[in-house]
Amino acid sequence: MTDTTEVPAARAGSPRGTVTNAAHQPDLLGNLAPVPDELDVADLRVTGELPSALRGNFVRNGPNPLFEPLGRYHLLDGDGMLHGVTLEEGRASYRNRWVRSQGLEAELALGRAVYPGLGNVLDFPDRSLTGDAGPVKNVANTHVIRHAGRWLALWEGGLPTEVTPDLDTVGEWDFGGRLRGAMTAHPRFDPRTGELFCFAYSVFEPSIHYFVIDAAGELVHSVDLAVPAPVMMHDFVITEHHVVFLDSPIVFNVETMGQGPMVSWRPENGTRLGVLPRRGGAADVTWYEIEPGHVQHFWSGWGDGDRIELCGSRFDAPDFGVDSEPPLDQSVADPTPGRPARFWIDLAQGRAGWEPIDDLGGDFNRINDTRNGERVRWLYLSAFLQPDRRMGDFDTIVKYDETDGSRTHWTMGPHGHVGESVFAPDPGGTAEDDGWLLNIVYDEARDTSELVVLDARDVAAGPVATVHLPRRVPFGFHANWFAAEA
Repeated sequence: MTDTTEVPAARAGSPRGTVTNAAHQPDLLGNLAPVPDELDVADLRVTGELPSALRGNFVRNGPNPLFEPLGRYHLLDGDGMLHGVTLEEGRASYRNRWVRSQGLEAELALGRAVYPGLGNVLDFPDRSLTGDAGPVKNVANTHVIRHAGRWLALWEGGLPTEVTPDLDTVGEWDFGGRLRGAMTAHPRFDPRTGELFCFAYSVFEPSIHYFVIDAAGELVHSVDLAVPAPVMMHDFVITEHHVVFLDSPIVFNVETMGQGPMVSWRPENGTRLGVLPRRGGAADVTWYEIEPGHVQHFWSGWGDGDRIELCGSRFDAPDFGVDSEPPLDQSVADPTPGRPARFWIDLAQGRAGWEPIDDLGGDFNRINDTRNGERVRWLYLSAFLQPDRRMGDFDTIVKYDETDGSRTHWTMGPHGHVGESVFAPDPGGTAEDDGWLLNIVYDEARDTSELVVLDARDVAAGPVATVHLPRRVPFGFHANWFAAEA
């Protein structure tokens, strides 16, 4: 068995990271600091007992810059790195891989960074250095999904990047030439139809590009939806018959891009919920005004006759800190957290609104994805109970009962940090919460990372199993569970 105190040898041929953070940038400190290489480690030490039904791969994506950044660094700038934990017959193994984008390959050939970060996104590198990689590096660092036999690493500023089940990079995927632009990092899968619902937003044209991928992986429907301003639209929901978009006051500053904050909060623009039939056209969308606010991540949405409901973490006035200007001692994340909220739309009356679910700060909203698009009872959230924590610095995994708003939780305590929980269904289960929550956690006191497995039916009981990872895993973004295919 491999103990967490051991330092395994890097995979043969792995690139070697060179980040020193000489500029003391906040997004490279502590467990935001990247790891320098790729590993393959089998027979990890396990505390407790891994459920025999857990067979598959847990994969988490996140930023891990290979080279010292040029200028101000933001989390969204980092080269994507996939961290995978394979579970089978009570055993666990680990591997990690950089997403080898064309831009990263160009930098590898030069031995240094040539792409600036988002704060200076218009300072395009010399094409003689980047060749066919393009003026902006597709870092593919936000999410990872599996659809129609393809594993895709996602970043909403570019095309999906296909990777293998071993996490090696294949290259950008444009659905056979049908997708000409970016794709959201938060597509919505319908388990009943096998369809994948996606969108993209444009920075320089105020429009939303919505499209549908069928169960075979073919892009079969697309439409452009006009919005008044270049909004940052990070997530959306599906119901049985509709898709619902949030047009919030988070707006790209096109006029001053590269010379100040990349996005601004403009509550005077208002906030709208847009309802569109799944295969609808531009003329079929209906917008409903609500109180100004933003939702970074939704749990799910569902429809019941003329009423649509959706739940997510609502921000009053977020600040995502994508800024070309110092001071570097300011955190990128707004200390004001998102808080669970329920939104509703009355199609018959032409009205919409929202109400709070809880005052607990949190995000990384997840459900049992086999129930996506239908009414769900159980909601899972990464939150913080410790004082003086900022948004994103979570220490607690929460389970909500949506029927009455009650909650249970498990917390890591003052030195613990949790990521996004992913629901892994029990293949033999029938109830909505029959399964497990998987989460990569970080212990600051020991500088170690672990994959914890919680029984989703009894989150408060704590982990039924803990997989001790062979290295620290930096904080990242989204993860998924890919059950072993029969």
